[in-house]
Amino acid sequence: MKVLNSRNIKEAIKQVLKSSKKRIDFKNIGYLPRWLILCFDMFICCVAVILTSVIVNNINISDLSLPSEPIFGFSPRSGLILITNLLFFIFFRTYAGLIRHSTFIDAIKFFLASLATLITLLVVSYSHYIFRGKNLFLIPGLFIYFAMSFSSLLLFRVLVKQVFEAYFDYAAKDDQITVMIYGIDSNAIAISNALKVERPVRYKLIGFVDKKGKNQSKEILGLPIIHLKRKLAVILRAHGANAIILADKSITQEERIKIVDECLEHNIKVFRAPIVSDMEDKENVNLAQQIQNVQIEDLLEREPIVLNNKLIAKELYDRRILVTGGAGSIGSEIARQVANYNPQKLIIVDQAETPLYQIQMEIRSNFPDLDFEAVIADVRDKEKLENIFDLYKPQVVYHAAAYKHVPLMEDNPSQAIFVNVMGTKNVADTALKFKTDKFVLVSTDKAVNPSNVMGASKRIAEIYVQTLQEAFKNDNRYVTNYVTTRFGNVLGSNGSVVPLFKRQIAEGGPLTITHPDIIRYFMTIPEACQLVLEAGAMGNGGEIYIFDMGEAVKIIDLAKKIIKLAGFVPNKDIDIKIIGLRPGEKLYEELLNDKSTTLPTYNEKIMIARAEMYDYEEINSNIAELISSASLFDKVEVVKRMKALVPEYKSMNSSYEELDKKGKDTTVKTLPGKKVS
Repeated sequence: MKVLNSRNIKEAIKQVLKSSKKRIDFKNIGYLPRWLILCFDMFICCVAVILTSVIVNNINISDLSLPSEPIFGFSPRSGLILITNLLFFIFFRTYAGLIRHSTFIDAIKFFLASLATLITLLVVSYSHYIFRGKNLFLIPGLFIYFAMSFSSLLLFRVLVKQVFEAYFDYAAKDDQITVMIYGIDSNAIAISNALKVERPVRYKLIGFVDKKGKNQSKEILGLPIIHLKRKLAVILRAHGANAIILADKSITQEERIKIVDECLEHNIKVFRAPIVSDMEDKENVNLAQQIQNVQIEDLLEREPIVLNNKLIAKELYDRRILVTGGAGSIGSEIARQVANYNPQKLIIVDQAETPLYQIQMEIRSNFPDLDFEAVIADVRDKEKLENIFDLYKPQVVYHAAAYKHVPLMEDNPSQAIFVNVMGTKNVADTALKFKTDKFVLVSTDKAVNPSNVMGASKRIAEIYVQTLQEAFKNDNRYVTNYVTTRFGNVLGSNGSVVPLFKRQIAEGGPLTITHPDIIRYFMTIPEACQLVLEAGAMGNGGEIYIFDMGEAVKIIDLAKKIIKLAGFVPNKDIDIKIIGLRPGEKLYEELLNDKSTTLPTYNEKIMIARAEMYDYEEINSNIAELISSASLFDKVEVVKRMKALVPEYKSMNSSYEELDKKGKDTTVKTLPGKKVS
């Protein structure tokens, strides 16, 4: 607390006079010092003493002070009242709260301070009566003072708080969103309470929507409950709402998609609220801040995958786990999820220094007790891989390291071979050599009937892993089981279409689409990684697991929906531009080729693809030749050999289409006959 002197007072007066020339900015008003708040409170108590004297004298009883003293004067007894009140203000720290943020707790403090003052003065008065034969205070006057001082102190804080809230509400009026809450359960009520107390106010809540209609004549927090007996958009428009907050815990995915589609069609914003019961730190979380725009990930047309956590825990708990490509979007999420199962040791390997450092810091921060190592290494470096396996002896390997960008790999087929084929071969061979229990390959739907270099390179990696399993499964010297997971596009992964669209929206558009009819399957990053963990746990070796990814999504529809979710109108606020298919890109992806069939598993969302099997020696020899060819960086020769290894590889929208023409001599020997496993 600063010491008051003449210089400080002069400076304060100058500041007041200077600021009086400007309009008061309530937003930037600082908090009053505590001593000044205490002075305000004591001034209110002085006024209460005076008003009590007026009331008592006007009803001809007697004054709190001596009868001979004027009504507006202060006797020693008045001073005793104020001093007692001051002492209890200090004891209960009533001055410590911020007036504009006063709460019920502040009211309790004032009540206790005033009550303690009353009781103390009553004790003093009766003591004086016992020893002197006369009451020091008039008892009714003390009760009047108690009621008046407490009410005035409380009213002062309520008024100040209301003034600030009214100002902030008025200042933020133009930015407020008029909303209704979908749902009337405990979660919806918790969210509505959070909106009520948020400052500055972002959402003006005007009511609730109840899909069941049992409470339509009732109210919540003084706001009406509207029965959903018409279209939601009509109800919102009728009540002047321009947004809806989805807070109902029981809402299904189908209902969510229907609501969002209907609202977006009528340019109504849709927000999602958190489930309060699912939050770990409920007390320290600002619920209002957790309300977010509905994301495209929330609208995948399928129910989320249900995991067998016991099986995964059995696979990972207290075991040594290695993740290659652990700094990438998929590999890093695998590492996060593995860390939740308390492995004995977690090792992530990646050649990208900065992303590896970032995931290292995140894992060590979130899992401080985990035995964790981040290793900079390239899967092309077999000697380094053997050093890692020899040092850490991993029992389960998740191989997520890969080059995955289709146009880039179309221009750099040798690099696709070095990383996706040779890199996979190196890790798989090293796992076999060091007796790793399980090897899980992260593949892609682009490996099915591939139309580009990237997809073909991943299919070759799949073939090698399968043939390796088949070749050594009966050899007691080797214990490694090889499992492959295959899924579609991952929302939010590096280079995926959704982050691109969001960036283009932030830049004002246009959104670029390669073809109006292009469709893709989508899943979220956590779902993709859950699939990898479950497949790794259930696999016995040689399986290719595929995931029921729901309905395929038309990319142009996805673009329109993302634009609407951002609050814009497609082709009006944000344009959509067709730029043509990229090299190697096809209109649709597949999870199975024509010669494959599927087998069910205990999880209806996960299936096993029965794929063609190849001879290990032939595949190993052809891959060696392919890698040697890649070392010469002859694009055409590399792609020729890839097509010989994967006959179903037919280039699309690519300069390599010439190699697929009938009668074209590839000059590369084709593979011998194949058998079906």
